[in-house]
Amino acid sequence: MQMLSAIRSSTLGIAVFAVVTAGLIAITQVGTAERIKRNELEQQARALYEIVSRDSLDDDLLDHPVEFVAPALLGHERPETGYRGYRNGEPALVILPVIAPDGYTGEISLIVGINADASVAGVRVLAHKETPGLGDKIDLKKSKWVLGFAGQNKDGEDDPSWAVRKDGGRFDQFTGATITPRAVVNAVGRAVDYFREHRAELLGVEEAKTQQEASHG
Repeated sequence: MQMLSAIRSSTLGIAVFAVVTAGLIAITQVGTAERIKRNELEQQARALYEIVSRDSLDDDLLDHPVEFVAPALLGHERPETGYRGYRNGEPALVILPVIAPDGYTGEISLIVGINADASVAGVRVLAHKETPGLGDKIDLKKSKWVLGFAGQNKDGEDDPSWAVRKDGGRFDQFTGATITPRAVVNAVGRAVDYFREHRAELLGVEEAKTQQEASHG
């Protein structure tokens, strides 16, 4: 009888220990996930505000997320989040995450800012595996090449000048590395095309119009 009681007590102790341990692990995992998410948002915010000055907008870009799915043009198979910026109460630009799938050594992750008039506000490279000393010049830490997109306009989907100079376009390539800048140029161009096609949705124009009509209804 005493042995049975000891076994029950031991089993209960093990069960309690397991529950407490599982709870601690779950709390730790939640806390870690929250920290990772917060760090990601902070990193994203820093990159976003390299494209547009925080002081030039009405409020925080992160307060205006824009959900979209664009596998063909922007390289995302799953829903992604961009951000909309406002000036004087009007939508001024959107910043979209974009994947260039055809870098020299793999995918290149970008963010592309596009003004309401479809001109490029700016571009930043978030992640890549391009060759050091050659293709990695797409990174602002390595060269100022990526700054050349700011203010550029694309004249329709088939604009022949939206290409690297080797292909007859306006953008410089790198000595010994054409594939990488070509991939970025093409990806940014596709982002502009996507914006033109979905401008009202991305800028929230239709949403604002609907709200206005409802308020007057």
